Amino acid sequence: MQLYGLWKPVKQPPARDSLQDLLPDGLVVDRAWLADRGFERPLVDYYLRSGALVPVARGAYRRPGPPLKWEHVVYSLQELGYAVHVGGRSSLEFQGFAHYLSMQGVALVHLYGTEKLPGWVGKLEAPYRFTLHKPRLFDEPVPESLTTKPFGHWDWSLRYATPELALLEMTAEVKQSSDFEVLDKLFESATSLRPQLLMKLLKACHHVKAKRLFLWFAERHRFAWFDRLDVKAVNLGSGKRVIQKGGAFDNKYQITIPRAMVDGSSQSFL
Repeated sequence: MQLYGLWKPVKQPPARDSLQDLLPDGLVVDRAWLADRGFERPLVDYYLRSGALVPVARGAYRRPGPPLKWEHVVYSLQELGYAVHVGGRSSLEFQGFAHYLSMQGVALVHLYGTEKLPGWVGKLEAPYRFTLHKPRLFDEPVPESLTTKPFGHWDWSLRYATPELALLEMTAEVKQSSDFEVLDKLFESATSLRPQLLMKLLKACHHVKAKRLFLWFAERHRFAWFDRLDVKAVNLGSGKRVIQKGGAFDNKYQITIPRAMVDGSSQSFL
């Protein structure tokens, strides 16, 4: 005897092809991303049991495949809605500015953004790790200060700081002599910065220390683009900025710098 109304057909999980169509190789997603595309918790659990999905950390998944590169992670964060970009030293290193400042051991990828990264990013078992910077240099971002680079066979667009922005990001974070030394080496490669973009960044930036130190380094290396900057149009604030304690005081930019970098136009600051 058939009991009408009590029997319900068992819902079959979608074919793997549907997951493959929606989830490219290498992309890391969370359950919310999957749910938005019709993959509810039971289906996600099914894919995990069957091996169609593999966890990379708690709450984060990808399709099985080649080792997960840092570029996969950055693009995944962008796709998940995080407004982050590769910036500072990492942007300069990966764009060829610092081949002589090679990374050793675990690669450290510097990301810049305003919101906290998901917890799984710090739990990846990988030969790299990420650090997030929140410099807040601008009230509104300068669109031209970001560029993109393609990655992988999908030609994913990864957001990078332009060299102009990356150097400004780094000057905002200088705290000790070793920071000065690294930044000085990076400025040595900054032979072709764009003065028009630099002026937009310097005028929009409200971080006084970053602007003063950027201009100090720029004048120190005296590339042709520096002469095309209208320094008087940049608001450099007022008062002294002690960046290097016990260092030398630069009269022009009202900042302290390591004594070893004094060029004769500075005086000691106590």
